[in-house]
Amino acid sequence: MHYAIITGDSRGLGEAIAKQFIGKNVNIVGISRTHNKSLEKAAQDSKVDYTHFSCDLSQTESVANCLDEVASHVFHEETHYVYLVNNAGVIDPIDTVGNLNVDELQNHLQINLAVPMQFFNRILKEANAADISTMLINITSGAAERSVHGWSVYSSAKAAINRFTETAALEQEQEENNHIIFAFSPGVVDTDMQGRIRASSEDEFADVSKFKQLKEEGKLRAPETVAAVLMDLLNNPKTIESGKVYKLYDLIEE
Repeated sequence: MHYAIITGDSRGLGEAIAKQFIGKNVNIVGISRTHNKSLEKAAQDSKVDYTHFSCDLSQTESVANCLDEVASHVFHEETHYVYLVNNAGVIDPIDTVGNLNVDELQNHLQINLAVPMQFFNRILKEANAADISTMLINITSGAAERSVHGWSVYSSAKAAINRFTETAALEQEQEENNHIIFAFSPGVVDTDMQGRIRASSEDEFADVSKFKQLKEEGKLRAPETVAAVLMDLLNNPKTIESGKVYKLYDLIEE
């Protein structure tokens, strides 16, 4: 059996990625606060399993309990391969340093940084103990590589995720474990997060007008388009370089 564990599968890019996996006859383990009934139906129609674990990723106890449930469900003697896509994320706080909401800052680092690290840690531990191969993917952002006004927390967390991904890949290669580990930068995707970005003021986020223009001109990519590009990459595992950040615009023809 093959499983794909996807955080933030209830909507947007996470939902689109889950549907791509369903098309590959991969069993889905969805992790979010909201149960996605359309994914459940799509899985039923394709005769694959869809299991949802309700989890508030902002709460450490909820994450710990969820990891126990996921590990128990996924790792058994009939499991041959496991995918993990750390997709869940938040953008707040959007504001300049000196004006950041501290509660939002802590919540951001929990969801965007601590949770992906915890999921990698637990899945690798279970997989190595059971001698099961995995492909582990962190969804990142181009903001990890440049400073963006108002996005100090988001950019910093994504930069940390990129280095964490690279380090995890290095360690597993040195231990000669059969895992593929990389990060995927999807570019600007038409999701709820983009709506939150466009709601910012220019004082909070100096480039807000550019993002409004992208929406007005129809230049935001659909989640389904981005998910299909990621799946094309996954379909050729021998070409994937562990530890690398793959950028969507390098993988498609404009």
